[in-house]
Amino acid sequence: MASLTLTDAQPARAAPAQDWLQLDAAQVAMFDDRGFQFQHRLRDHPLLQLSRIVELARALPEDSVEYNAGDLAVNQDPSSTPRNGLSVQDTLQRIETCKSWMVLKGVQQDPAYGQLLDECLDALEPKLRDRFPGMTARRAFIFVSSPGATTPYHVDFEHNFLLQIRGRKFFKVFDPNDRFVLNEEAREAMVSGGHRNLAYRDEFAGKERAFELLPGDGVHVPLSSPHWVRVGEDVSISFSVTFQTGPSQRIIALHQANRQLRRIGLTPAEVGRSPGADAVKYNALRVVRKLGNIKRRLIPGGAEERSVGY
Repeated sequence: MASLTLTDAQPARAAPAQDWLQLDAAQVAMFDDRGFQFQHRLRDHPLLQLSRIVELARALPEDSVEYNAGDLAVNQDPSSTPRNGLSVQDTLQRIETCKSWMVLKGVQQDPAYGQLLDECLDALEPKLRDRFPGMTARRAFIFVSSPGATTPYHVDFEHNFLLQIRGRKFFKVFDPNDRFVLNEEAREAMVSGGHRNLAYRDEFAGKERAFELLPGDGVHVPLSSPHWVRVGEDVSISFSVTFQTGPSQRIIALHQANRQLRRIGLTPAEVGRSPGADAVKYNALRVVRKLGNIKRRLIPGGAEERSVGY
């Protein structure tokens, strides 16, 4: 693929930036507790139309584009996910008929899309700051799917707002705190480098919150909420904005700490079940990581260590 270049046009604003995501006070109060549907004003944005997405796909690095056949099972084994036999450009140009699924990852690498991501999140950040301070690691994704395509059951450890731009999507979101649909060891494995796809069982049916998304609709997927998706009868385009916060980074760190404790034969308390145990583990992890940073920063020969932050 061609190397990433600056776009020749900045996004045209069809509405004030603070209006892209239309969340009311009740929806803000539900943030990260459960999935919910809301409205957005990006359905006609020029950066999110298929012709512009084709240009973006050409410019992004190869490892920022993932695509495969779209007629998958909800319980798809990631090691046997079939390819579609096409190039990226052919996939996008034939998306109506080629039965494929594609995601452009980290599209904020392109300045125009980075600006759009910031416009979406800058207006949201003050509303969340009291409970979820420190909005960091902002990333944006574009999903393009053929009619009927399925995204298998999986989990992402990030705060996510998915905005439907074109077509219809049926979105199933599970309770982020339900250890029946996602147990503690699976959480630990995922944040420690495991694949996002999960094993789906028939007993999970009925435990989800189901959303039907049309252009102009969005859905919030809380941190660690398992979910799966099926596209309707037309091509689907979705724009996803994600980020981390201070609380989310702490939860991820605690799961990683539990993973290490389990590897040495211990049975750690589940994250969130014992605030005291969580505090001890988190503070110990900070010390270990700080010591690791100091060791890496020391200059051979006895030079003084430099200051380290965490």
